[in-house]
Amino acid sequence: MSKVLTFDPNAITPEIGSPAADRLIAGDPQFRTWNFEEAEGGIYAGIWEATPGKWRIVYDEWEYFHILSGYSIVTEEGGKPIHLKAGDRLILRPGFKGSWEVIETTRKDYVIKV
Repeated sequence: MSKVLTFDPNAITPEIGSPAADRLIAGDPQFRTWNFEEAEGGIYAGIWEATPGKWRIVYDEWEYFHILSGYSIVTEEGGKPIHLKAGDRLILRPGFKGSWEVIETTRKDYVIKV
């Protein structure tokens, strides 16, 4: 098995999803997720894309991501909105609660540690 993994969304079929109904705030956002890595120790890596809408998010895991395209706003409960565009990077730590609003279809690559 190779010790190198490329992120090629054309190589696998994405998982399709959406926010849980009880977390939806606005719109009808749809997700596509290309999960390229599921390693021992609860490590995940891939590409995620969402269409416009807004929903509540709660993180039990640690996530680093890099925005590849689009425009989103992440807001922590009681915090100021963080406007995210292509090139921006962010870490969300366990215990984060807030909202994710996609203004323009957004694509990010991510690494998650559960």
